[in-house]
Amino acid sequence: MTQQNPNFNSVDHDWHDEKYVADWIARDVARPERQPLLAEMLALAPFAKDAPIAVLDVGGGNGQVTEALLKAFPNAKVTLQDYSQLMVDEARKRFAKYGDQVTYVISDLYDSNWAKSAGGPFDMVVSGIAIHNLREMEPIGAVYGAIHGLLKPGGVFLNADHFANYGGIDRHVEELRRRGYAKVDAKDGRPGIAAAYK
Repeated sequence: MTQQNPNFNSVDHDWHDEKYVADWIARDVARPERQPLLAEMLALAPFAKDAPIAVLDVGGGNGQVTEALLKAFPNAKVTLQDYSQLMVDEARKRFAKYGDQVTYVISDLYDSNWAKSAGGPFDMVVSGIAIHNLREMEPIGAVYGAIHGLLKPGGVFLNADHFANYGGIDRHVEELRRRGYAKVDAKDGRPGIAAAYK
């Protein structure tokens, strides 16, 4: 999850309220469309299923994407990044059995230095329905650029998100290219999927 834009009505999400976060997790887990979407996104990863890849989950929340990732790539080492301490605490419980295979970083995507705390470099960066919470193309584009800087040569950024809400898929593809990605493949939809290769 990401911090709300100070210019946006923060009533929409309150990632620091225990009841709100618990209710949100309960609703999110019950969404039947989430798992097929994540499976479709992760199928685009250009890595063998047993590869020991390093992965960053941006806006990872309580770990929906990380869980799907570990099922698809059981030898992956994952860093889950999020803005909400409450969400990260839930993720820590969820992945306790994985030990140091899953690590955690709390940072705010509005902070231009957020990527410094993420570590890396990474073979792959993933995000599932999170970055759109930045609400405007300028900060979204800045995050795309920061992710590009975290990828190893030949790495990939896989993002399933509500692109239509903020400029449409073509605008996001253009922004990814502007931020230095050598190749971008995209599938429009609600949500859509983008695969951006370094």
